[in-house]
Amino acid sequence: MNTSTSGLIAMHEAGIKANAHVPASALVYEEIRSRIIALALLPETTLVRAELAESFKVSQSPVREAIMRLEQDGLVVSYPQSRTVVTKIDVDRIREEHFLRVAAECEVVRQLSELKKSSAVTKAKGILKMQEALVGDIEQIDLYKQLDDSFHAALFNGVNQSNLHLQISARSGHLGRVRTLDLPRAGKMVSVLEGHKAIIDAIQSGDGIAASAEMRKHLSGSMERLPQIIEENKALFAL
Repeated sequence: MNTSTSGLIAMHEAGIKANAHVPASALVYEEIRSRIIALALLPETTLVRAELAESFKVSQSPVREAIMRLEQDGLVVSYPQSRTVVTKIDVDRIREEHFLRVAAECEVVRQLSELKKSSAVTKAKGILKMQEALVGDIEQIDLYKQLDDSFHAALFNGVNQSNLHLQISARSGHLGRVRTLDLPRAGKMVSVLEGHKAIIDAIQSGDGIAASAEMRKHLSGSMERLPQIIEENKALFAL
């Protein structure tokens, strides 16, 4: 399964669009990372820096910086002669990332439940309405996942912890790939939506303990199915 960048990474033909506020390396990083998380770039895929630079229409310097960040995330490993390989999904990293996410998000919803009124909750409820419209439409699974991420980001924002959300997301690449494997299954979209609704209901009731419990339950679905996910996708995991 050791494939090359070519044919797997459908980069923008026009390259990275100039942005005065976002460095090219950050744009390259986000693009490659999103494709790794979505499993558009499978584990053991070889990323050739020269090919990436040509695809993005940038010099190799931004690509090198992006690769360094991806290495810090544990999503790629580099070897001599500029060869970089997408890592397999690491089970120990999954458990660490899940532990961190649960600890942070349970505290987030506990704090939100103490607020009498929160614009973040109002925004989160709006996101739920959009998710509800997509339930059952597998063709919209990518948009549904984006709304899922937006829901959780809104909660972090409600307690002024947006930067923490970004840090946790950046360090949750292995867990993110498991979520990609788990989300398309029958009933998963419904269970995600129901979990979100239960969390919001608990927050609005002012019950921090219940809100934390609902968040813990919501975040545990993929972990409970992890043995089955591994069994069905052994080639993707470092076993």
